[in-house]
Amino acid sequence: MKIYQTILKPVLSEKSTNLVKNDYYMFEVDIQANKYQIKQALEKLYPVKVAEVKTNLRQGKTRKVGRQMREKKLSSRKIVFVKLKSGKIDLFPKA
Repeated sequence: MKIYQTILKPVLSEKSTNLVKNDYYMFEVDIQANKYQIKQALEKLYPVKVAEVKTNLRQGKTRKVGRQMREKKLSSRKIVFVKLKSGKIDLFPKA
């Protein structure tokens, strides 16, 4: 699996920005990616050393959409919590 297929995007929420103080970062990754692939991809993309990777699979919800309020299933997502040993990931670059 390629690097840009493994890591889809960083999760930017209130919880994830509070975790940055403790060197934890949240990313949304491909559902089929494992911890070893995620660690390799992050170390190639950013100048960091990864200490640990915790994965979490969030199940897709059902929503009612449209005029007849039909149910639609949203897709599942895989979220990872990455703790860094050294280095820093700049998710908010200064312009």
